[in-house]
Amino acid sequence: MVAADVSVRVGWPADAAGIAGVQLRAWQERYDGRLAAQLTDQGLGVDDLAEAWRGTLSRPPEARRRALVALAHDRVVGFALTGPNADPDADPAADGEIGEFTVDPAETRGGHGSRLLQACVDTLVADRFTRAVCWVDAGDDTFRAFLTSAGWAPDGASRELADDAGSAVKQVRLHTALS
Repeated sequence: MVAADVSVRVGWPADAAGIAGVQLRAWQERYDGRLAAQLTDQGLGVDDLAEAWRGTLSRPPEARRRALVALAHDRVVGFALTGPNADPDADPAADGEIGEFTVDPAETRGGHGSRLLQACVDTLVADRFTRAVCWVDAGDDTFRAFLTSAGWAPDGASRELADDAGSAVKQVRLHTALS
């Protein structure tokens, strides 16, 4: 039996196109193609997303903000963002956040999410955070179940995010203690 060549590491500017592709495919599935259609209508595509990611990965806003990538061989199959939690009720020195967590829809159920989540927790612990939060779309039962199976729980906070078209996405916040 040959072991699969899978890993998670800090994202590099060279990963930008891979991250953008994963993000766009996930958006197409998560938002039934609506968001992808809006981007296309605005003349934006995977190359534009890749350029934005390249800038973010080249110049992170601070040392404790990181992009992590899940890899199958040298191909990006998922990504996550970690850093200080900026919520109004957070202590930015103690409270970390997984700001985005996305696995390519074609690559789910392959262990990439579990490896990526563990890498996020390890990164937050290394940055000396003692608590972590993650905002989850209220209707995303699969991701919420994934996090709760790993020991995360709702903390009672919720929010609504609206886009330019007035569509709103309701989110709930999950948290876990880091040790």
